[in-house]
Amino acid sequence: MNFNALDLNLIRVFDALMHERSVTRAGERIGLSQPAVSAALNRLRQIFNDALFVRQGNEMLPTPLASQMGERASAALAEIEDMIRGVRGLELATLERTFSLSGADFFSMLLMPPLSRAVRQEAPCVRMRLLDSARGDVGRLLAESTVDLALERPLDVPDYVSSTKLFHSPFVIVAAKDNPSLASVEPWHPMPIQIFSALPHVLRSIDGSMSGMIDEALAASGQRRNVVLALPHFQAVALAAAGGDMIAALPVQFALTVYDDLQLTLYLPPIPVPAGAVNLYWHARYDKDPAHKWLREVVTRISNDLGFANYAAHVPEHARERLG
Repeated sequence: MNFNALDLNLIRVFDALMHERSVTRAGERIGLSQPAVSAALNRLRQIFNDALFVRQGNEMLPTPLASQMGERASAALAEIEDMIRGVRGLELATLERTFSLSGADFFSMLLMPPLSRAVRQEAPCVRMRLLDSARGDVGRLLAESTVDLALERPLDVPDYVSSTKLFHSPFVIVAAKDNPSLASVEPWHPMPIQIFSALPHVLRSIDGSMSGMIDEALAASGQRRNVVLALPHFQAVALAAAGGDMIAALPVQFALTVYDDLQLTLYLPPIPVPAGAVNLYWHARYDKDPAHKWLREVVTRISNDLGFANYAAHVPEHARERLG
């Protein structure tokens, strides 16, 4: 192959296909029509003598060769972008880029609307989307550039993943206000372990498992709970608790947002539960990328503006120390 004759725009198409797994979405990502992306893919197949992407249902899955080249192609394009921005500087007014984030519905409801407003004020041509955290392994998604940022609780991640802590997010227990089993329990006080263990529980689970952080804390003290329903979203969990006799553990920031509208009462867990953190993760190749760094700063700023780290201001004084 004559490298001097290679159209480097083909690498942009390849990279977009690796991200989107769709000819149509890849075209939207880089401003090309679907026929133009299909034509570029055919040229790439001829150059590398490989199918590169094979259709399976609605997705274009990369072949082993494409997977092998994917991260190197993204890194090469990022290096070229860094070179250009290093000369021109970051021009937010004209920046055209689509950022993909991943996280729970906690963030789609509470963070993304104000984040979008803030981003559009500074960079009107930037687009964002939030992918559900159930999509897959965070390290792999970042390595493949499927997502640019992941909002998750502490994870074991590869060395090539960078992170920073955004805020602590302890759990509170929620139940319908008219739940008769809790008539004698004061709000914002520990729920008695006998009642907590006897009542049916609904939990948020992205993989269908019927246990979580609460169960780990219970097991350490020789206790267990009765989980009868697992749902993939915090909002669905809150609705399930509000509509019946089930109780649930929710992040305190989310619970404080929805409890009034859903007629929920908030309680403390019956045993100490470690206050989990919410971290922001990204691939280390973007550590110094100006646009990526800017977005991370905006995410942190909006998170602070929303008071995620200052939840204690909305919690009765006697409950603050217990939440941690």
